[in-house]
Amino acid sequence: RAIAALALLAPTAPLLAQEAEADPAVTVTGGVTLTTDYRFRGISQSAEDLAVQGTINVNHESGLYAGAWASSIDEETIAYGHTELDLYAGWTGEVASGLTADVGLLYYVYPNASSALDSDFFEVYGSLKGTLGPATVKVGTNYAWSQNGTFNNDNVYLYTDVSVGIPETPLTLVGHYGYSDGSLAQYNTAAAGIPLDGEYTDWAVGFDVALAPLTLGIRYV
Repeated sequence: RAIAALALLAPTAPLLAQEAEADPAVTVTGGVTLTTDYRFRGISQSAEDLAVQGTINVNHESGLYAGAWASSIDEETIAYGHTELDLYAGWTGEVASGLTADVGLLYYVYPNASSALDSDFFEVYGSLKGTLGPATVKVGTNYAWSQNGTFNNDNVYLYTDVSVGIPETPLTLVGHYGYSDGSLAQYNTAAAGIPLDGEYTDWAVGFDVALAPLTLGIRYV
């Protein structure tokens, strides 16, 4: 399925930049996205309909950061209500020449889920990003241990993202490949009516066009 997205990204700016006491070591970034289909690891969370998403991040020059990301979802598709809220904190920085690491903790919250459904859960995540010829390559993993929100079982997600900028153009080609195994994979596929047993792969190809302050993108997932 082809997915189109329009993102409005706020430029990085010092926190409280208008005040004399502003700390230049701290910055705030944010953005809003409108997408024709919200896919989580290949599975639609919006019933293949429009979704509105937003994010805000607080970043420190040490590499520490915290933020929140939210999206509309289809409450009939995954029975978690109509909103997903992701809260996260972590650290990112260069660990070797040209190699950047990112590690942290992510908390998925579904504020409109049925009170009888304990749907919230934690994940730890980590990734490495570097360049390989003209491409930027990122490999990473997310791991959710056994919790009520993961149906008292664990789940692992492994993925690779690749992007290649086209010289002298605003165009970037992008690709993604992921592997899911565990309780969340089983629930997501069952909720979407896909007869899998909790182990599957997903992939996507497409491109982004940077038209500051907007980014336009399309994916085939």
